[in-house]
Amino acid sequence: MFNFGFNGCMRVLLLGILSGLLVNCSRILTPDQTTEVTEVRAGQYVLDPNHASLIWKLNHLGFSTFIGTFNDFEASLDFDPEDIENASLEVVISTSSLDVDIPEFEEELRGDNWFDVDVFPQAVYRTTRFLESIDEDTFLFAGDLTLLGTTAPVNLEVNFHGGGRNFLTRSYTVGFSGSAKFNRSDFGLDRFTSFGVGDEIDLEIHVEFMDAGSS
Repeated sequence: MFNFGFNGCMRVLLLGILSGLLVNCSRILTPDQTTEVTEVRAGQYVLDPNHASLIWKLNHLGFSTFIGTFNDFEASLDFDPEDIENASLEVVISTSSLDVDIPEFEEELRGDNWFDVDVFPQAVYRTTRFLESIDEDTFLFAGDLTLLGTTAPVNLEVNFHGGGRNFLTRSYTVGFSGSAKFNRSDFGLDRFTSFGVGDEIDLEIHVEFMDAGSS
C-alpha cells in the first residue's frame, strides 16, 4: 500500500509540474496579445524587415495574373488607436529590389524603358489623410505615391491583425496588411498597355511593425 501510495503521489506531483510547464510555455508562445485595435499600444513603429512582404500584380494579356515583389523596403508608422484619424505611414521602396523570378526580365525591368532604377532608385508612399473606417479593424487612407519622379494620389486600405509582445524579438509588435490599386500609366509606366498587358496594378503589403521605443 505504501509503495502504491508513494507512486501515486509522485504521478500527481509530476503531472502538476508538467501542467505548470505547459501553462508557462503557453504564456511564452501566446503572449499578452490582442486582436482589438483599441487595445494596441500607441507609439512610433518601425518595420520588422524579416516579416514584411510587398507584392504587385497585373493582368497578363487576359491569360493570367503576373506577380512580382519588391524585396527591399523600409516603413515607419505613427499610430494611436485613440486617434486613428491622425495615423501616418511612410514606405520607401528600393526599386532595384524588384523580383519576378526571371533574372533576365528583372534586368530589363530595371532599365530605362521601365523602372529606370539608376535615375529613380526609390519609390515612396506616404499617407496624407484618413478617409473612413470600413469596419472595426479596417481603415481607408488617402496617400501619395511617388514613382519615376511623378507623384499621384493612391488610396490604401489597411487591415489590423493583432498586437502584443513578440517573444522572439522581445519587442512590442503590431501586424497589418494593406491593399491598393492604381494605374501604372499614371507614372509613365505605360509600355505594352495597348497590347493587353494590364495597366491597373494591385498592390499588397503584409507587415509587422515593432515599437521603436520598446525593449
